[in-house]
Amino acid sequence: MSTQTLTSVNPTKRPGSAAGSFRRLVSNRIGSAVALVIAVLWTVPTFGLFVSSFRPEAEIKSSGWWTIFTDPQFTLDNYEQILGGATSTNLAAYFQNSVVIAVPATLAPLILAIMASYAFSVLEWKGRDIVFVVVFALQIVPLQMALIPLLRVFSGTAIADVFPFLSLWVAHTIFGLPLAIFLLHNFMSEVPRDLIEAARIDGAGHVSVFLRVMLPLMLPAIASYAIFQFLWVWNDLLVGLTFSGGSRTVQPLTAALAAMTGDRGQDWHLLTAGAFVSIILPLVVFFALQRFFVRGLLAGSVKG
Repeated sequence: MSTQTLTSVNPTKRPGSAAGSFRRLVSNRIGSAVALVIAVLWTVPTFGLFVSSFRPEAEIKSSGWWTIFTDPQFTLDNYEQILGGATSTNLAAYFQNSVVIAVPATLAPLILAIMASYAFSVLEWKGRDIVFVVVFALQIVPLQMALIPLLRVFSGTAIADVFPFLSLWVAHTIFGLPLAIFLLHNFMSEVPRDLIEAARIDGAGHVSVFLRVMLPLMLPAIASYAIFQFLWVWNDLLVGLTFSGGSRTVQPLTAALAAMTGDRGQDWHLLTAGAFVSIILPLVVFFALQRFFVRGLLAGSVKG
């Protein structure tokens, strides 16, 4: 039998690449089982937190949440104290503060970054690449270096007294802009230039191209960054403590939870209910934008 005959038995067989082997591995039953185990490991602590939030104080301090399977005891006292109890443990006002802080601090950098990304990826102007590199390099500036200078700018000013949340909005916007511009610029740069040229031939100006061509195509990327930015601002403690000045009318929810842990250690059993209250809104935001988030993650993936 000749060599030609041996090689022609299965002419379509090709040595698989590393990427193809990995794809087959994660797509089979073993990969599915591993993903299921990881999902369970991530879910169990959250489930335990949810169960503990409904347990009486004495039970929380004396036993673990898994004892509900042998001795189920539930109460709403924790949520009653968290949402309508004494001033020291009432988190309703802090929850409202976090909403007031997080929503503008998410929209402001998002709006500015979308316009800046269009300027960096579509418009032609001198020094564009240099300015973009400078903006990208701002990501390496430590957050802590800018806190005190920003605090000195806003502290004691009349505008800070009129708009007490302004310093928090500005701080979160400044710290979130470099990454937002970088991510949205990369997404916008992948949009085919033929679409822009076709719109320009039809007589569309930059405003029309931006509103009618770019924005609809960028919805997945916008939703992805909006989720990240909202979570970063909502879970922030350092900026909230620095710019709130210890005022209860400005402090976010994370500051109240930290105070319950440190200054008032006797209330630590309420942290289970308080922590679960704090994650409700982020979960709502994530699930509301989930389909856009997945599209945004897959937009730059390799097709083939």
